[in-house]
Amino acid sequence: MSARELVCGQFRLPLDRPLIMGIVNVTPDSFSGDGLGRDIERACEQAERFVGEGADLLDVGGESTRPGAMPVPVQEELDRVIPVIEALSGLRIPVSVDTWKPEVMEAAVAAGASVINDINGLRAPRALEVVARSDVAVCLMHMQGNPQTMQGDPHYDDVVAEVGAFLRERVGAAQRAGIAAERIILDPGFGFGKTAEHNLALLRGLGSIAALGYPVLAGLSRKSLLGKLTGRAVGERMPASVTAALLAVERGARMVRVHDVGATRDALAVWRAVSEGHAAG
Repeated sequence: MSARELVCGQFRLPLDRPLIMGIVNVTPDSFSGDGLGRDIERACEQAERFVGEGADLLDVGGESTRPGAMPVPVQEELDRVIPVIEALSGLRIPVSVDTWKPEVMEAAVAAGASVINDINGLRAPRALEVVARSDVAVCLMHMQGNPQTMQGDPHYDDVVAEVGAFLRERVGAAQRAGIAAERIILDPGFGFGKTAEHNLALLRGLGSIAALGYPVLAGLSRKSLLGKLTGRAVGERMPASVTAALLAVERGARMVRVHDVGATRDALAVWRAVSEGHAAG
């Protein structure tokens, strides 16, 4: 299949142009240094700024998934994300929750979330059922290992083929559970159980993932790959992040998850005018 729009509860997002997902981290220990903790006011201010800068979705996360990060107890994650999702639920764009825990998924949907962004690909017990009972979209991501172990010694014989096979299997599981194709997004999981070489191979071969027929989300913003390539610290990786987003879109991504919404939006506007002939009116 090749969907023309993504169904996210009450929202219908057209897929005729790249979509921008703005990251709202309500964690105290985000790898990118932008964690807002439980400061709902600051989270809302950032979200509103992202909307003004052109975000199509907002992704709220309450548990760091950086390499080596330890899991957050369910109640702690709920206390971080649910007040923010409730506060943002009146915005004119979908709000996503970045979680792998079914209990958090359920509460987030009840609070107004329209997308589940699951690094675990709905493999936790009950996760498939929770999403299937709702009408929200879901992003199925590939990860080798878990955040505590994933960067220990990742290995693939063919990273593009193996990631593609995993995502194809998870799509099958989702559809058998009753999740409609137009609600599914795929994420190859840049940085999740991959070396820099694996990540570059995935970026080069992203077209193979897009060929599965579902919108692909690319999350490269500020990641260690970009630090390795540029020698820049996390807070200095905006130009590299924007470049990586453009490269992902050129190779078939329909959505990019970013920290720098305005800069990404401007770069995509120029790219689209040149490559697709869509100049701003």
